[in-house]
Amino acid sequence: MKKTNAMRILDTLKIKYEAKEYDDDGEHPLAKGAAGRTAEKLGIDPKTVYKTIVMRTDTKELCVFLQSSLHEINLKKARNAAGCKEINPVKPEELLALTGYVRGGCSPLGMKKKFRTFIDSSALENETISVSAGVRGQQLSLAPQDLIKACEAEATDLILE
Repeated sequence: MKKTNAMRILDTLKIKYEAKEYDDDGEHPLAKGAAGRTAEKLGIDPKTVYKTIVMRTDTKELCVFLQSSLHEINLKKARNAAGCKEINPVKPEELLALTGYVRGGCSPLGMKKKFRTFIDSSALENETISVSAGVRGQQLSLAPQDLIKACEAEATDLILE
């Protein structure tokens, strides 16, 4: 498995992780539920797979949100976390230029710039969680506290109820 920027960052920080590969040819379109299918392909609990969602605030700031594959992000809670009046996901076609990552392979680690990052506090209920390694078909499993440290993330309630 080729090392990704996300893996190199974790190596530099001496954070323990496990890299896992799954079948993803990168050709099929991504739809709602893709993170859940990733869990199925890896044979892991879907509540431990966290999707990375990049959003833009009304002041044009980009923020990164991590949410379990079992839940959607509550936009009101995301606005409160970011301290803004409006927030919306960036368009998939903008993702590569803004982050350096493609949709379905967007890691919270190693983006082109450092963005404020928020992770749903449910992550802390798990021994390990899984996030994209920075390419489609690769995931990183690590302790949620280690991911929070590496991303300088803030844990907060983001679940849409």
